[in-house]
Amino acid sequence: MTAHIAAAAPVDAYVTAGGVRVARRQEPADYRTAIDRMTDDLDTRLGAVLSSNYEYPGRYTRWDTGIIDPPVMISARKRQMRIEALNARGAPLVAMIETALAGHPHIETLNRADGGLDIAIIAPGEILTEEDRSRNPSVFSVLRAIVSHFSSDEDEDLALFGAFGYDIAFQFDPVEEKLPRDPAQRDLVLFLPDQILVVDNHAARAWVDCYEFSAGGLTTEGIAREQTPAPFAPTETVPPRSDHEPGEYARLVDRAKQRFACGDLFEVVPGQMFYERVESKPSAIARRLKTTNPAPYSFFMNLGQNEFLVGASPEMFVRVTGRRIETCPISGTIARGTDAISDSEQILKLLNSKKDESELTMCSDVDRNDKSRVCEPGSVRVIGRRQIEMYSRLIHTVDHVEGRLRAGMDAFDGFLSHAWAVTVTGAPKLWAMRFIEQHEKSPRAWYGGAIGMVKFNGDMNTGLTLRTIQIRDGIAAVRAGATLLFDSDPDAEEAETELKASAMLAAIRESGRSNADTGPREARQVGDGMRILLVDHEDSFVHTLANYFRQTGADVRTVRAPVPDTAFDDFSPDLVVLSPGPGKPKDFDCKATIRKARARDLPMFGVCLGLQALTEAYGGSLRQLGYPMHGKPSRIRVHEPGAVFADLPREIVVGRYHSIFADPSRLPEDFTVTAETEDGIVMGIEHRSEPVAAVQFHPESIMTLGGDAGMKMIENVVGRLVGRGRTAETRR
Repeated sequence: MTAHIAAAAPVDAYVTAGGVRVARRQEPADYRTAIDRMTDDLDTRLGAVLSSNYEYPGRYTRWDTGIIDPPVMISARKRQMRIEALNARGAPLVAMIETALAGHPHIETLNRADGGLDIAIIAPGEILTEEDRSRNPSVFSVLRAIVSHFSSDEDEDLALFGAFGYDIAFQFDPVEEKLPRDPAQRDLVLFLPDQILVVDNHAARAWVDCYEFSAGGLTTEGIAREQTPAPFAPTETVPPRSDHEPGEYARLVDRAKQRFACGDLFEVVPGQMFYERVESKPSAIARRLKTTNPAPYSFFMNLGQNEFLVGASPEMFVRVTGRRIETCPISGTIARGTDAISDSEQILKLLNSKKDESELTMCSDVDRNDKSRVCEPGSVRVIGRRQIEMYSRLIHTVDHVEGRLRAGMDAFDGFLSHAWAVTVTGAPKLWAMRFIEQHEKSPRAWYGGAIGMVKFNGDMNTGLTLRTIQIRDGIAAVRAGATLLFDSDPDAEEAETELKASAMLAAIRESGRSNADTGPREARQVGDGMRILLVDHEDSFVHTLANYFRQTGADVRTVRAPVPDTAFDDFSPDLVVLSPGPGKPKDFDCKATIRKARARDLPMFGVCLGLQALTEAYGGSLRQLGYPMHGKPSRIRVHEPGAVFADLPREIVVGRYHSIFADPSRLPEDFTVTAETEDGIVMGIEHRSEPVAAVQFHPESIMTLGGDAGMKMIENVVGRLVGRGRTAETRR
């Protein structure tokens, strides 16, 4: 969203292609609170808030926009449409739309009723070519006429805002319906606004574009803006957990694999539905979801009739800018790790998965086919391949595909050609949609459709309706699917659907709570009141190590070797830490440092070179590795938890930077080996009677971050090793 009219006069005007004069006035809004206020208002008033709080270079930026109390609502069910004035300002707009639709060849009947227009679309005729299928009579014929009537290059914000349901695709490519539909379920709800909140996050400013419309003696000018009440009404009804019993989805996977085997399908994406009773305001759910699940297409809509949509979709459906059309198919999913290190391991696992690669390849091949129907020859390109996008609980692989719409095609043609994305249907798409209709347990309603904006300048920005909560009559419904292939594991696919739904269900259940702290980890303050002397052996990691010790609450002083007696006497440390470093212990006269610490009965902890120094100082010997281990991870086995490894797993991945190691055959008798590598290299030692311990690896390394192991070791050293020696309390 750009501040394209920042320098415009307070009121400006333009005339649309249909002869409508549009006057636009810009009013300032509070950048910090405008979206939150509108979100709260949507609990009781019609409208929508659309946001992107996710960034990806060349693909997604942060933006927010919203509408409230729109004057006109356009809805549809199958081939019946309703264009309704929602307030007094909507009446002249409906009349202008009626003018635009007069004599339209795709409209069978158009009647005025109850302040609006009831429209029936003619049945489709014979389609001469597949390239023209998107021009067949459908509700999009009416939408195209409305957008054409209000079209202008003078304004990039005025648009139709709303949602497109899954069933609307059947007007493009019919599928025989097997599942009974709720007659109250709409296939489309779009709003024509007369005020649009625009937030420019880069300039940190917000404003409201206020519109007046005039044509043929009709005008909204002078008619007061009114609120459109549509309050949320909760229910006491307790819904079932799901529309599937446990294991039922896995059995569906087996049935799909039979269809893959005989060539009927290549892949298919059936889903299952989960239910929750809503006990808080929809706005609280929307706010919780937006905070915990940043996404390029976050949305909250009050559609009226006690129906709300709340979502955090990770996937672009169709974006059209000028003649350029883009999509970003997502396929290939794995759970997030517990930290950055396990995330990286999960990413490698995902990228090395041939099944996930096949999933995305088929999705993008079908997507390229969808574009080729409406794009210029040679313009369809894959501009991003198997790129990683990370969300709150999931990691996805994503392709980025673009094309250029050929002459005579518009955004609606591009939209229809992709309905619906193979990432929520399958391939071949039409056969996959038939399989879904035959085997899912309930109609999809909004799931698998799209939300977004159809702009009057010809552009379009829509997100796929995934990770979405449909709230209707107080019951929240969350549908989640998995991409099935012949290689699919039935139990794993069922688990994936539950994982995908979990973030939405958590947002519903936790909407009454305050947002969790997402700041830096707060270490347990086991080091409060303690002083630590860190001896620096000219190491490049010493300050990271000091940072770890400071996170325990301790006062840390770093002194480069050789360490004078005054450093001990003036600071009076509770613990001496011997840092890593290059070379050998003798290069830093480590024996002298250790003598001074022992003379004062101070606990000692050595890291890397520090372990080597303690080994030699207590009478042991060192050896050189046949191959240096610099910046390399290793899996170590913990033999004795002792002070350092208490409450840690028996196997840990750690980071190594060393060529020298303690000779296990000549280790001092007073030392116990607490950890080793698989090939027998000493990785941890601890004195049997003195408060002395050491590790050969680097607990502060990125490679030791997994499971927060490095920090836990440091906390153990401060909390347990110092406890074996002289504590700060006993000396004071």
